[in-house]
Formats: sequence, structure tokens, C-alpha cells
Amino acid sequence: MNVLFVVNRPNDLPYPVPGVTIVTARAYLGEAAFAALEDTRVFNLCPVDRYQGRGYYVSLVAEARGHRPWPDVKTIEDALADDIALLVPDGPLAPSWPVEAGDARRIDIDCCFGRDAAGRNHAACDRLFSLLRAPLARVTFERRDEQWKVMRIRLLGASQLEPAQRACAAQAAVERVAPGRTRAAPAGGAPSLAVLHNADERDPPSNADALARLRVAVESLGMRFEIIGRDAIDRLPAFDALFIRDTTHVNHYTYQFARQAAALGLVVIDDPDSILKCSNKVFLNELLARHRVAVPKTMTVHRGNAGEVAATLGLPCIVKQPDSAFSRGVAKIETREALDAKLAELLKQSELVIAQEWLPTEFDWRIGVLDQRPLFACKYMMAPGHWQVVKRERGAKLEGATIAHAVGEVPSEVLNAAVRAANLIGDGLYGVDLKQVGGAAYVIEVNDNPNVDAGNEDGVLGDALYRELAGVFLRRIRERHGQC
Repeated sequence: MNVLFVVNRPNDLPYPVPGVTIVTARAYLGEAAFAALEDTRVFNLCPVDRYQGRGYYVSLVAEARGHRPWPDVKTIEDALADDIALLVPDGPLAPSWPVEAGDARRIDIDCCFGRDAAGRNHAACDRLFSLLRAPLARVTFERRDEQWKVMRIRLLGASQLEPAQRACAAQAAVERVAPGRTRAAPAGGAPSLAVLHNADERDPPSNADALARLRVAVESLGMRFEIIGRDAIDRLPAFDALFIRDTTHVNHYTYQFARQAAALGLVVIDDPDSILKCSNKVFLNELLARHRVAVPKTMTVHRGNAGEVAATLGLPCIVKQPDSAFSRGVAKIETREALDAKLAELLKQSELVIAQEWLPTEFDWRIGVLDQRPLFACKYMMAPGHWQVVKRERGAKLEGATIAHAVGEVPSEVLNAAVRAANLIGDGLYGVDLKQVGGAAYVIEVNDNPNVDAGNEDGVLGDALYRELAGVFLRRIRERHGQC
């Protein structure tokens, strides 16, 4: 197995660790040799105190490459959100923390690969390392009712440690193992499905008629159906499954709902892994490239190669901010001057940006994939007089037509590419966008939370589409409860 310690600068960890390759983030993200590695574990020792910063991308790209990063992106997101409830267990059944602090009521402990840099609280650091899989963390404990509680967790980079702490980290890094943990889903009574929905959302993934049809399908299978809002996260333990029909984003309450539901053992669509993977174009590009799924010619752009985009991709080209969605954050660039300006703008916000060759087509294929099988197929026509499916200007929105097709009518190269791409993400519900050029199909992106609107995506299957959705939830709930 390859073991990489990724640091911001070479002198951030000036101590050799046997069997470990110490590499800079710039090299890991930008050099093809690291992307080609297999059976690799990445210990991310970069600062991870910023969404879409360099340290964030080290873990994100490592996950896309199958490199098993510590910490993973979910842990980084939860730490940035300061959400202790999702990072460590609490409550009456949670074991107390073995903290030694004398008469102090509050203490900060720097945990380096499961060891206390001060040499006092190794047991607490070992337990935190097993839970978080975070190599370096500063943890604030507070004594309440004679029990120690975790109040804050800050993930650290090697550059943020004192010299003596770096030596401790190197010494403790030789051999560490972190087991996972699971929680069982609630059982009893009729299976219940919660649908998270925001009626005020300007780009809802399902219209009111679609939700009404879904309710009929769910209740026809003997399940309970309830639409819940963003204020209902505390009610999740009362349900067996969660279906998110709200616009998802990592820095958003929808992601917190998904994380909480998954932690409770609910069946979740969209699951947090799918939201995380689909919401970042850098991750998708790395993942699809690794598995040789055909995409338009693509560059992962950083400050070091931004000047090569025009020569590599030609003009016009497409530039995407990593978390673009609904045709926002995607620009068609016609000139070198406009390209330089757009890249400079985006690289102020994110260490990495995606640029692609422009493939003009009259429509995009949208293939809906559920449970690793094709569910529906549509042609999304370009908005009139525009190069995208959706045209936005001056607060107005103009969309091209949606034309539903039977799955059997879809060219095999389109269907196969869509299913392959979706299955790399997981087994949830995905919308794969593709362009067909001649006899070839190119995956543009894989979307979690795809539109399922009455009158559009259900144009061929009708009510059968909603029965398929309901049936997958029911089967998974039964499997989770050990039923037939």
C-alpha cells in the first residue's frame, strides 16, 4: 500500500516517517503520477480551515482517486460547520471522555495521530482519532456535571503545529487504525418516508403534481408519507427513510439533513456521499477520468497552468466553478482576454477550476438512474437562442423544452455511459447529462437530486415512475430492518 503525507510546503513536516512519501499539495493535485497510484492512503496534513481551499481539495481529489483520505471531506465539512453532534457521539449512552486535566474545567488538547502532543491525554486522543480519522486536531473539552464534553474540534495542518508537536506527530504516525461505526434504523409500525421540500425554492427538483403522485405511490404500498421542512431535522428519528426534494448543496441545511439521517440509519436519497461527490466538478472530473468514462476534453485549472487553457482546449471553451449548478457558475468564453479574467476571478474563490472544450449540440441527454439502473430518459433542448438548457438574464429564466423518451429508444452508447458514470457515485437517484456527437457519448456531469417533474421526466412512464421510486425505498427499508 502507498502511504502519502500531503503537506502545504516541504518543511511543514521535516521529519522522515518510514514507509511514507511526503509530498506537497501542489504536486499531489497537479502531477499525473499521483493520480495514477492505486491502493493508496492519503494523510492530509494541509490546513483545512476553508471550503474549497487547498487542503479541502486534497481530501476531495483523494476520494475521487480512490485514495482513502484522512480526514475525509465529510469530516472537514462538519468541522468547518462546527457541528459537534455529527463529529462525535453524545447523550446518555455515550461513554465519558478519559480526560486528565487536574482541577481545570476547560482544556485544549492537540491530538497528533491519536497521541496528545503534551503527553498527558493519549487515551482521549486515540479515541478521537478512531472517530474522526483526522491526523491533526485541536479539541476543546469542558467539564460538565463531572463529565468531559467535546465543545469544539478544529482540524489542523502540520504548518500550524509547534516544532515539538511536529516531532510528536511524526513519531505517532507509524501505525494507526480507525474502525467505523454504524447505527441501526428505527423500526415499528408502517414504514415511513419523509420528503424534505421547500415550497419557496426557485428551482425545485419536483413540482407539486409530482409530489402528489409520489404520495399516492408511497401510500399504495402501505407506507406513510409526510412532507417536512427545514425546521424538522429533530424529527428524523421518527422516520425510516428520507427523500430530499429540495435543492442540495454541501454548505446547506439539505446536507445536514442527509448527514443526520444517515447517522440515524435511515434510508437516504440523496445520501451525503452523493451530495458531496456530485456537487464538485473537480471531484467528478477526477473520478470519471480515473474510470475512463468519456468526457469532453477537460483541464483541472490552477494558478500554475491557467495560461495553458486556450492552447489546450481552444476557444470558445467552457469554464465552470467547481460547485456550479442549474447553469449557474458556467461560462462560455470566446476570447483570451475574457478567459484570463474569468479564471482570475474564479481562482480567487477556489484553488481549482474546471475548463472544458465546447461541444455545440441542439440538446443534452438526461438519463435518470435509480438503484444503478436507468429509470427515465429525456432530451433537454437548448433554450432558444442560447447555448445552454437554461438562459438567465435580468432575473428572468428561459428554458428549452423537455422531451421524454422511452429508455429503449436511447442510443446504447448514451445509456451505457450514463449508467457507468452514475454507478461510480453510488446507488441513489442521479441525473446524468451527456452530449452525443456522432457515434460517441460524452458525460458532462452527474447530478444528485435530479428533476422529477410531472409532465417532463415522467412523460413516458407516468405514475409507474413514482411507483419505482416508492418501491426502492420500501425494499431498502425492509432490508435495513432484516425483513424479506
